[in-house]
Amino acid sequence: MALHVALIEPQIPPNTGNIARLCAATDSSLHLIGQLGFSLADRDLRRAGLDYWEHVDLWHHPEWRAFRDAISRDRCLYFSANATRSYWDAAVQPNSCLVFGNETLGLPERILEKHPERCYRIPMNGPVRSLNLATAVGIVLYEGLRQIRTVDSPAEPEDRRKEAHERSRSRRR
Repeated sequence: MALHVALIEPQIPPNTGNIARLCAATDSSLHLIGQLGFSLADRDLRRAGLDYWEHVDLWHHPEWRAFRDAISRDRCLYFSANATRSYWDAAVQPNSCLVFGNETLGLPERILEKHPERCYRIPMNGPVRSLNLATAVGIVLYEGLRQIRTVDSPAEPEDRRKEAHERSRSRRR
């Protein structure tokens, strides 16, 4: 696993499902922390994750302390609309854990106060206060992957399309 994504008490099943699919696509672990606003068997959660759930390295930590025991503090980078530093300044390393708050409350204030040097935001112009959680995770995760250079080369998706096309042609014969 190149990177880890952690969500603190996520509330909206489709957001978490979309983030799970993103983690499957990037070979990133997904950590769900604390009480969830849904069941892991939720239909909307499963639908948003499609058939990729078996490819997700999923961890559910029942409380913050259990997460802290599993992931060392120095690996964590925190993301919040209330942070002052841009995510472009975050020094992502292999095995970093990108931590996000939930959709309604955001990142807990205690984290912002305790680790201001490790808190980042996505810059936005205009009247919008925050982005959808799944969108924010996607932006930050792909920036992290760019920094550690683990994203597929541009030629690889084309190779996959050619292979799929050849398989399709051979079935028609």
